[in-house]
Amino acid sequence: MKKSAFTLIELLISIVILSILMLFLYQSYANLNRSNTLLSEEVQKISKIQKIKKTIINDFTRALSINILNQDTKIDIAFLQTSHSLYERTNPYVGYIVKDKRLFRIESLKPLREFPLVADSEFVVEELGKVKIFRVYKSTDAMKGLYLVHLLFEDTTEILLKLNPLEI
Repeated sequence: MKKSAFTLIELLISIVILSILMLFLYQSYANLNRSNTLLSEEVQKISKIQKIKKTIINDFTRALSINILNQDTKIDIAFLQTSHSLYERTNPYVGYIVKDKRLFRIESLKPLREFPLVADSEFVVEELGKVKIFRVYKSTDAMKGLYLVHLLFEDTTEILLKLNPLEI
């Protein structure tokens, strides 16, 4: 008479093989989670940079007037009146100011003309990030009216935009 059961050795070998397979599956799952986290962080970073680019492009290309104040060799302050608003205002005054190595976008209903801002200024502030360089260059050709915006963040992300205001 033949018995058709597994021996203890066969059972132990199959458990060991199953354990090894589960270990490899777990490592693959952990690596997948780690790469998904890294991908998500990169997507958020790229999305933030794209939002900053879009805001700067809309502000400068729809500008009614632009005033640039040089602070030093790496930092400028830009004041402009534009038809672009993040807060549904009509022709707001917008300022790009670097303070403590942080770039801020300021939107106001009152004109922004000087830095530091006057005490009665009312505005909405949005921080765009830590920067090493924020420069705005105006074309020397008065007929073209082109602007070059150079922005270098501390994480070495660089934005270089050539802009032509449509409404000036």
